[in-house]
Amino acid sequence: MKENMILKKIQAGEQVVGTFFETIGTSIVECLGIAGLDFFIVDFEHSTFTAESLLEIVHTAELRDMSTLMRIKDISRSNVLRPLDVGVQGLIIPNIRTVDEVKQVVDWGKYAPIGNRGFFLSRVTDFGYSDKVSDLPAYFKERNQDTLVIPQCETPECLENIEEICAIDGVDGIFVGPFDLTIALGIPAQFDHPIFKEALARIYKACRDNNKFTFIFGANTDQAKNYIDYGFDAVTCSMDATIMIEAFKNMLETVKK
Repeated sequence: MKENMILKKIQAGEQVVGTFFETIGTSIVECLGIAGLDFFIVDFEHSTFTAESLLEIVHTAELRDMSTLMRIKDISRSNVLRPLDVGVQGLIIPNIRTVDEVKQVVDWGKYAPIGNRGFFLSRVTDFGYSDKVSDLPAYFKERNQDTLVIPQCETPECLENIEEICAIDGVDGIFVGPFDLTIALGIPAQFDHPIFKEALARIYKACRDNNKFTFIFGANTDQAKNYIDYGFDAVTCSMDATIMIEAFKNMLETVKK
């Protein structure tokens, strides 16, 4: 049971930076850790990952002292339970539209008394050999604190219910998806539009009023820096594939001048 490093850093007042993990390979995970990233989000919603590849990714991240979050494919009990049993330290829940959907994820993702997560002697318990599982109430309390449940605000319905969602016990923060949110609001990628700015301020305030963490995606370093300056706790900057492509393009342009 590795310590949730981004949770520790945010609680200490630090802002953390990560990226979306779209490529499949533990060597890339190691490179992210060597570079100093605090976390990465394994994207099961849009990528070609399989459940079998997740264990190696999580294990490599643990060795490099990074937190692994995962954006699940859709809301189902298995999609919530399985990555947590492997060792993922937080879940991003996409396409949220109702308060009841969030409550269901909390019910599956948090142990009693907050939820009803099923107990299993997985690798995060050292397959039952960890001393911590000898006191299940204490173990449940620790896991509930360290396991992040983070709905993604990217729909008008989620935005409309954001205050109620942030008030739910077991919701640890909100992840803002600027592209899908602006598309849903009829202003695709217009991040300077007053409608988006108003929505962003509303989400941010709802999180702060309920002592919940604020996460957001920045497509590039300029956007990411703006969100850091805004005050977000965690910024996910671009994705690994994009960053690698840009780095190699810059290399080629420099070498071939």
